[in-house]
Amino acid sequence: MRSVIAAAMVLAMAGTAQAETVFVRAGHLVDPERGTVEGARVLRVEDGRVAAIMPDGALPAGAKVIDWSRYTVLPGLIDMHVHLADTGETNNPAEPLLHSAMEVAYMGAANARTTLFAGFTSVHDVGCYRAFGDVELRNAINRGDVIGPRMAAVGAYITAPGGGGEVTGLAADVHVPDDMRAGVVNSPDEVTQKVNYLFQHGADSIKLIATGAVFAIGTVAGQQELTEDEMRAAVAVAQARGSWVTAHAHGAAGIKAAIRAGVRGIEHASLIDDEGIALAKARGVFLDMDVYNGDWTDEVGRRDHYPEDYMRKNTETTLAQRQAFQKAVRAGVKLSFGTDAGVYPHGLNARQFKYMVQWGMTPMQAIQAATTTSAAMLGWSRDVGALSPGHYADMIAVDGDPTQDVTVLEHVVHVIKGGELVK
Repeated sequence: MRSVIAAAMVLAMAGTAQAETVFVRAGHLVDPERGTVEGARVLRVEDGRVAAIMPDGALPAGAKVIDWSRYTVLPGLIDMHVHLADTGETNNPAEPLLHSAMEVAYMGAANARTTLFAGFTSVHDVGCYRAFGDVELRNAINRGDVIGPRMAAVGAYITAPGGGGEVTGLAADVHVPDDMRAGVVNSPDEVTQKVNYLFQHGADSIKLIATGAVFAIGTVAGQQELTEDEMRAAVAVAQARGSWVTAHAHGAAGIKAAIRAGVRGIEHASLIDDEGIALAKARGVFLDMDVYNGDWTDEVGRRDHYPEDYMRKNTETTLAQRQAFQKAVRAGVKLSFGTDAGVYPHGLNARQFKYMVQWGMTPMQAIQAATTTSAAMLGWSRDVGALSPGHYADMIAVDGDPTQDVTVLEHVVHVIKGGELVK
């Protein structure tokens, strides 16, 4: 009886805590659903969600107010391609082997905090070398143990042996830990088995490595590595579980095979051809093109003497990807906001907005890519990506008007996540 009463008291206290009402004053409000910038507004937040948006005016006596009246307010941003629970990119192909799982966990916690403070309140973490590091980081954030964005996690890469999702470039007799090979597959049957395994251990979605990778010694970025049947097997399992699949794919053939197999999104899409763009448009597939980090890699890679294999492939894909991005914008393909953060330092995610505008988007389109479009790709449109009533009160404040100068998003002043001021 005492336990029942205690449980009831805990629930009552939790309900009381969640019932707090907060008012957020916005000097201007960017509405990506309508594609407009509104004047002064007040957002009423209840239970961590937006309850109403009102013209600015008098508020109830004693109301809790967060005064952002000097700022432009936007929904929290979304990055669809990050690697929080992992080491950063270096000039050493063996870098993932130099850190324990515990050390990487602390790195992930720091990366999550940095990302949230940069204004990205939701992310799709598309993989880490140590299986389920991303899942555990997501769980720690959800428990409140770690400060970070809302996360969707993939658990591990589904990759061919020696492919773009493996730690490569090592001596033949070097043993790679089993937890770094959790998603290695040789057949459609193995794909089915491994994808089920990932879901059973907490993955939200699945990441396929359909082609070679820039940052994997010995792989060819444009070469297809998973067969269409293998990718189709992954999609079948995900769909049966009410989930979805995205595919890392640089090369045109691998991109088209992944689209035909039924993936929801293509990561990178660097060497996509006109047929692939048309196919993505026809199938409603999202292209998640990281058009910023090629410049970071070129500059830092030369300075820090990255392997020649990395640098050559970065050169082969950077300009081609940006030209393809421009074509995709003109064609009206769904373009989300994904940066591959982890290849460059976390927290610099917003540097990509400028590149998206330089290569064909308006500032509002770039903002929509990082809000409404990315929310749709996640399947989270009811919860994030906008500030209309019912959405989580995830929002950021910036100086200036990002629809006139999108670079102001590189300097986020304040962040609210779920109605709580975190920065």
